Amino acid sequence: MNVLSVERLAKRYGPRQLFKDISFGLEKGQKTAIVARNGTGKSTLLKCIAGLETPDEGIVTFNKGIRVGYLDQNVHMSATHSLVDEMLDQDDPVTNAIRAYEHAVAQHAEQKVMQAAIDRMEELKAWDHEARVKVLLHRFGLRDMEQPVNSLSGGQQKRLAMAKVLIHAPDVLILDEPTNHLDVHMTEQLEEELSAPNLTLLLVTHDRYFLDNVCDEIIEMEFGEFTRFKGNYSYYVEKKAMLDEVRDATQQHLRGLMRSELEWVRKMPRARGTKSKSRLDAFERIKADATRNFDRDAVKIDVKTERLGGKVIEARNLTKGFGDPRTPEYKPIVAHFSYSLKRGDRIGIVGPNGIGKSTFLDLLTERIAPDAGTVSVGDTVVLGTFDQRGLQLKEDKRIIDVVRDIAEVIPLNKGKTLTASGLLERFLFDKEQQYQYASTLSGGEKRRLYLCTVLMKNPNVLILDEPTNDLDIPTLNALEDFLQDLDVCILIVSHDRFFMDKLCTKLLVFQGEGKIKEWVGSYTDLREMQKAQANKPKQPKEVKDASTPLSAGGKAQDDGAKRKLTYAERIELQRIDKEMPKLEKRKEELLVQMAQGGMDHHKMMVHSIELEKTIKELDRITDRWLELSEKVS
Repeated sequence: MNVLSVERLAKRYGPRQLFKDISFGLEKGQKTAIVARNGTGKSTLLKCIAGLETPDEGIVTFNKGIRVGYLDQNVHMSATHSLVDEMLDQDDPVTNAIRAYEHAVAQHAEQKVMQAAIDRMEELKAWDHEARVKVLLHRFGLRDMEQPVNSLSGGQQKRLAMAKVLIHAPDVLILDEPTNHLDVHMTEQLEEELSAPNLTLLLVTHDRYFLDNVCDEIIEMEFGEFTRFKGNYSYYVEKKAMLDEVRDATQQHLRGLMRSELEWVRKMPRARGTKSKSRLDAFERIKADATRNFDRDAVKIDVKTERLGGKVIEARNLTKGFGDPRTPEYKPIVAHFSYSLKRGDRIGIVGPNGIGKSTFLDLLTERIAPDAGTVSVGDTVVLGTFDQRGLQLKEDKRIIDVVRDIAEVIPLNKGKTLTASGLLERFLFDKEQQYQYASTLSGGEKRRLYLCTVLMKNPNVLILDEPTNDLDIPTLNALEDFLQDLDVCILIVSHDRFFMDKLCTKLLVFQGEGKIKEWVGSYTDLREMQKAQANKPKQPKEVKDASTPLSAGGKAQDDGAKRKLTYAERIELQRIDKEMPKLEKRKEELLVQMAQGGMDHHKMMVHSIELEKTIKELDRITDRWLELSEKVS
């Protein structure tokens, strides 16, 4: 059944034609992604389809009765009201009743107020909807219903926005970069939610693993054409390469045909008959096809890097936290961490949102001071920092001036130089666009300009904090190829599994409570180990304690063989091995039962309390399992 029809859609901003003559349809349950370069109008197209912007031409038609949900690329919540108020922001009797009930529970309201809230819930039969709210928030890791919205991290706000969209059970979901700022666990949860068979999906994302796991169709916007590929991202890459070869061969053939026809045109007498005119018209069509520009401009990254000495960055006994250490509210970020970065290191930093990865980078780059310990940076280090805050510039500044403020001439390898304008052209900003204001750029184009300003400083140590957000796939491929060949030290914070697998040889894994472990291997290997550990615990491979103190020579001190488990600890580890799968299974059972609805108030309360206890116990014994596993010789 067709649920969406888009007919001859077009949109222009000033002199710039974003897209034209776009037509396609979606069937029920179809999961489609749009792939295109930054600045080609992907986000604008989604807004036109969702009804948030008006196209210049064309019609968007949804089937009658279809519920549509839309998630914007940029989520910024500055309100001071609570999470539950934001989640239930509609003004109707059911949501008002749920909101009042949740506040009464969270604030331990007096019995009279609580009973009134329960009676209202019973009267409106709102328990099923309330259960759906709780299940979604639990799935996306949001449990404090009274937490102010403006205190949530970027990733938490994105998760809340996603839960808000899903709570209304839309038939069609339109998502713009849904995985931005989400950690890997949450991305996997989202993949599971979006894989529902009856849910129709239209999205834009740069996450290539996400495209592989969720989508069954890719639509490419390129050269003013809208090409559909019936398969996931891997299928698209394979078929696109074949299509490009056929297109190039066809154009070569047409150019040869055009040259032979051109000779006939030049020799043809002026008195033209009907047959001659027909052949002349055919020549004009061949000429148009043969001279059509199919050049695929790619970001060309070629900068000089300064020589890097033996000493890069050393952290000794680094400690940092927020709040008063004597209170339960204290949040440790790093505890007694010692590590030495070496030339050629390509290290990924991973962990859940809000655990302190960006703060850790600020400590290493000496933007903030530690509570204890020291950071020592080598004399030859030239830092290039690409952070989540992005490029801070005045909106009325022209693009060319952004680069000229740093340098008029940029040194390249082998003694070559490049002007600021030439460098911008390599980053796909043509001469006309260079004199436009920065405020006219799309989110992805601003990130590409930011990358240009970081690399033109010729760094030999790169600190990249979520570098893949908003960048298009061709730019990501160019950046990956450039970084693979670069003889520098790289530290990367990213939730992009494809990007991390391609670049990083080891990871620093943030585990909470200030603990950081080193993992030798890929991000995918780490996730597989973590999943196996959750289901059937087994000892992690090659996980070394990154917080081991350094010796004078920079090597970790050997404290001797790890202590063997006592008899009591072995019994405890065996018991945990049996309990963890049971708790995981019970957690999923409770989530499913609450999502199905149909329970009375008392049973729903019992299930909700049991779910909280199950999650807390699972977290507790998982931490204990890790502690005991480290002692196994």
